[in-house]
Amino acid sequence: MQSISMIHGVDVAKDELFIQCADQTALVRLGNNAGEIRCWLRQLPKGSVVAMESTGKYHQLLARLAHAAGMQVYVLNARRLYFYARGLEVRAKTDRVDAGVIARYVAEHRHKLHPWQPASEQHRRLDELIRRRAVAVVKRESIRQSLGDCKDLKAEFRKLDRALQAFVHSVDRKIDELLRADDQLRSARALIDSVIGFGPVGSAALAVLLERLPFASSDALVAYSGCDPRPDDSGRKRGKRKLTKAGPGYLRKQWFMVGFSAARAKALKPMYQALLARGLATTEATIILGRKLLRAAYGVWKTKSPFDLQLFLHH
Repeated sequence: MQSISMIHGVDVAKDELFIQCADQTALVRLGNNAGEIRCWLRQLPKGSVVAMESTGKYHQLLARLAHAAGMQVYVLNARRLYFYARGLEVRAKTDRVDAGVIARYVAEHRHKLHPWQPASEQHRRLDELIRRRAVAVVKRESIRQSLGDCKDLKAEFRKLDRALQAFVHSVDRKIDELLRADDQLRSARALIDSVIGFGPVGSAALAVLLERLPFASSDALVAYSGCDPRPDDSGRKRGKRKLTKAGPGYLRKQWFMVGFSAARAKALKPMYQALLARGLATTEATIILGRKLLRAAYGVWKTKSPFDLQLFLHH
């Protein structure tokens, strides 16, 4: 078993890294830049564990350099770490404490974790474009809600909205170009696109995700996306199920839009209406339908067979 002195938790900030060993030895503080990171990594034995919280983009340099230096790298879900720290009854939140929590979590749970692997250049670029597109769409909608009804800014708002729409379309074109340049991704996208509810954006996002990460089953894909319901039962009590929301938020929004589109398709509208008839709210019914189609898309990708509507309806 690996010594806990070789397990390093890293609290990542934009400009700095705070590093704590699982044995709670002295805190190491570095700049979040290639020079200082490489210098620190050279001091570690090969095969040491370097674990960090997923921070969007600020952890990526450390993860890439640590992997290239022969370390075992783990990029952890921030939500799980938050609840883990609460379970430990941690009474303070500092950089040192956060780094120590990360190290302790990995020391206890490493046998259940999957080491981080770097994406290919093609996958990395596609993943970044898809994530940035999701941010642009959210910001555009926010601006539309804030400025859309302001009469004094009507002309300026329309100009800005058209510019943002053009920007999103340009991102779509770049995503399409990168997908077409890769035969495997292009084939996967075409198969997923045959599933009702999946448009160009949803099929591209899922194709990149499935080709990037080795999901063992559709359950694993649903759980990674945070779309799996969490039971809240005790004795005779049957609590309200809520989504775990454990994965990237932009994926949940995308799968929700899959359900939203499918609910308005002639072939699947009866299924959506049946969910509403059970007493479910519109959001709940949309999420359930989107989750069903996500599972179906995984099956389509796995079997390399186009979507079979009759099989889906009778499954």
